Amino acid sequence: CGFDSHGGPAQGKKMYEIKYGPGHSPPSPRQSVRKNLDFEPLSTTALILEDRPANLPAKPAEEAQKHRQQYEEMVTQAKKRELKEAQKRRKQLEDRCKLEESIGNAAQTWNQEILPNWSAMCTSRRVRELWWQGVPPSVRGKVWSLAVGNELNITHELFNICLARAREKWKSMPTAPPTEPETEDAGLSLADREASLELIKLDISRTFPHLCIFQQGGPYYDMLHSILGAYTCYRPDVGYVQGMSFIAAVLILNLDTPDAFIAFANLLNKPCQMAFFRVDHSLMLKYFAAFEVFFEENLPKLFAHFKENNLTPDIYLIDWIFTLYSKSLPLDLACRVWDVFCRDGDEFLFRVALGILRLYEDVLTRMDFIHNAQFLTRLPDHISPDQLFSHIHAIHMTSKNRKWGQVLQALQERNSPVLKR
Repeated sequence: CGFDSHGGPAQGKKMYEIKYGPGHSPPSPRQSVRKNLDFEPLSTTALILEDRPANLPAKPAEEAQKHRQQYEEMVTQAKKRELKEAQKRRKQLEDRCKLEESIGNAAQTWNQEILPNWSAMCTSRRVRELWWQGVPPSVRGKVWSLAVGNELNITHELFNICLARAREKWKSMPTAPPTEPETEDAGLSLADREASLELIKLDISRTFPHLCIFQQGGPYYDMLHSILGAYTCYRPDVGYVQGMSFIAAVLILNLDTPDAFIAFANLLNKPCQMAFFRVDHSLMLKYFAAFEVFFEENLPKLFAHFKENNLTPDIYLIDWIFTLYSKSLPLDLACRVWDVFCRDGDEFLFRVALGILRLYEDVLTRMDFIHNAQFLTRLPDHISPDQLFSHIHAIHMTSKNRKWGQVLQALQERNSPVLKR
């Protein structure tokens, strides 16, 4: 401790200065030990190489050699892990660069070759292959608008008129926050459907909440509110139905507000979407029955399992179709689904459903009714787009030489079908 039996603090300090020089303190026992090592231990792992304290017996040579070997093995393993992680990071970076380069090249192709010659090229084999691979985000909105079309001949002026009417309705409404409706929108009379304007605010707060951009105060709140309100006044016979907000939100992310409204109204005017949003039970059953024809054709084992457990397609398909998968799948994957849906129409929505069932067939065949229903109504958060599209590609939409449209038409010409149980 720096003192002897005869000297005090001053004498002890003087002795240190003589031995180590003025202003220098003696090395600690730990430092003395490390002087003999040709490295500096970086973690507690290296403590096995340290000599024992002076008051303990010294390590036998065999034990010291064993500890050194153990340490060297640990260092080697750590270096291997670091190298593996570095290689993984390098590969991820290379893959990202390749993807960005691929997207850039594809965007250039769409902008310079396809879009200027849309009518002539949109049905070509090359364009259909590019479409399947995913439309580049920078041109996605334009491609969707062209593919969906504007059969309703909606103009920006008409959108502004409908929006102005919606704003008048909002002004006349009480300021109290909206509450959950007691009945479904489908049960409202035609005159009452515009009252569903008040339900829009409630539903917007639940639209992609993790993005925090559509909720009140977010950058896209007013745009989403405007489109849904304008549509309610444009189609009072339909009004607002839960699920619409997700479709409108996806369009807003890719288009300006007036163009998003035009695409939104035209999308919802498609036969399948109109059947679901107007809750036409008879027509919905026919879509489900057509789906089951191709389900049994493509996935007979899983179809039999679902039939045995009384798991009918309405349990999981309604939410998928209502939101065009934008609520059920990760957003980037949902946009890829939309790419091909805009190309192939309603049939692709049901093909995607079969692709999902095929992807998880092994898991689903081991589950009972409750767990199947829970799984399909809350799909995994991480789904590989390439993997899912590989399974979708494997689905054949023909049954006894009949295509989707022919099967659906045959069912529509019969009496209302009953789902197979």
